[in-house]
Amino acid sequence: MWKRFKQDALRWVVPEQVADPSVLTWRLLIRLLIRHVPLRAMAWYRLAAWCKANEIPLFTGLLQRQIFYRFGLEIGGDIGGGLYIAHPSGTVINVKHMGENCSVIAAVTIGMRNEWVFPAIGSHVFIGAGARVLGGVTIGDHAKIGANAVVMDDIPAYATAVGVPARIVKTHTTYPASLAPERANGIPEQEGHLVNHVQSSRHV
Repeated sequence: MWKRFKQDALRWVVPEQVADPSVLTWRLLIRLLIRHVPLRAMAWYRLAAWCKANEIPLFTGLLQRQIFYRFGLEIGGDIGGGLYIAHPSGTVINVKHMGENCSVIAAVTIGMRNEWVFPAIGSHVFIGAGARVLGGVTIGDHAKIGANAVVMDDIPAYATAVGVPARIVKTHTTYPASLAPERANGIPEQEGHLVNHVQSSRHV
């Protein structure tokens, strides 16, 4: 729980970026919790997830209701560290699995469609405001879902999808696996052509 929450907090040192873990002190963490409501929501969620993992169902339910009533956020599933939710109110996240350092902007719905099957989302995925990701779809690492898109089919890694229903409009086939979107600034000159791809599609 603590490791994943520290990753969540690192997304708020500079909002949406991934900060160096060495910068996170107790004093900074308290400041971030006071300043950013979404990070407080994630703190409650990590505690609820810990209670569930340790088979404390009463507290799990109480904490989940607290998250919903206080922050307007419905959230559940196996969610990796570093989740950045810009605006939790009105957002629903129910996943089979979500990887690390994902970004969810606002009024997003991620959950079941017609069956009790939930999306599997990779790491470093960006999901724009108002997007819907429904059913047992798989979203690959570093994929980007545009604002108000409705995703009902799999999206491969490094692809950008927009529209209703969502269609793939761009795939970064030369994007190196070691390069996270949050590191787009400050890339060496020889990799500049990749930065252009990242920055042009960061907020679709």
